[in-house]
Amino acid sequence: MIIDMPDTTTNAVGKRLAHLRDEGGAVALGRVLTLVVIASEADIEGAVRTANEASHEHPCRVVVVAALPEHEGPARLDAEIRVGGDAGASEVVVLRGSAPMTAHTDTLVMPLLLPDAPIVVWWPAGGPDDPSSDPMGAMAQRRITDTTTSGSPVAMLHRLATSYRPGDTDLAWARVTLWRGLLAAAVEQPPYDPVTAVRVEGQDEHTSLDLLAGWLGRRLRCPSTVVRTDSDDAITRVVLERKSGPIVLDRPDGRTVTIQQPGKPDRRMALPIRALSEALIEELRRLDPDELYGEVLTKGLTKVETVRETA
Repeated sequence: MIIDMPDTTTNAVGKRLAHLRDEGGAVALGRVLTLVVIASEADIEGAVRTANEASHEHPCRVVVVAALPEHEGPARLDAEIRVGGDAGASEVVVLRGSAPMTAHTDTLVMPLLLPDAPIVVWWPAGGPDDPSSDPMGAMAQRRITDTTTSGSPVAMLHRLATSYRPGDTDLAWARVTLWRGLLAAAVEQPPYDPVTAVRVEGQDEHTSLDLLAGWLGRRLRCPSTVVRTDSDDAITRVVLERKSGPIVLDRPDGRTVTIQQPGKPDRRMALPIRALSEALIEELRRLDPDELYGEVLTKGLTKVETVRETA
């Protein structure tokens, strides 16, 4: 069910939510957090779908804030309330406000925050260079950016490194979790030779390459290189050089990875590119600072070299 509330206030929206809760039972009691999404008009529906999918594992109240398109005149706020089948396991409020209102997202959404529940803010399209200084980011326990969707992903990642504060994270980091597990398992197999160099290959400007290379270089204490190619499949190949022969994880099709190790038969495993909802679900599992991400972002990236290859 979608309830339209044109030219309204957030206090009125909050009262309508309370009325709906009284009519339908204490639905909001099971909400574990408030997810605030700072989006553009074009990103609203995609962000709501992703948040709805994530809400099945993390029931929450989703508040989407976007600028009111082509609005001139007095300050105005239009709202939608989505519940039931239109909201997954959450309740969704979409706020479209004129510029003076969206410039102060913290005060705008305050009446809609769940009491005594953590706040997570997510920017589906890139995000600010300093998330913790953003009005909404300053209120949140976790701040989720997505550098892969920004205009200059790698440049934004390095800007985030200079402004990092505990609680910041990026969905490009969640996208390498499965790779990290496979690589850790491969390195722990005999003959236990130290890794002398790391190479991560994949799509040009995809920031998951940089974060994975930064993590590997820091953990294995060896040089790490990102090789940017014309591929469309994010990370396509990781090579760990060792004296006894390289460990190679090859995923040319974005679906299946082949693991090659000296003296062992090749192994093939399913490793599809993670959906956006899967990355968001992983980030919502923890509300404490991700110290490893902070270490890789602020210290690991500085050691990564970049090479570009064209077909």
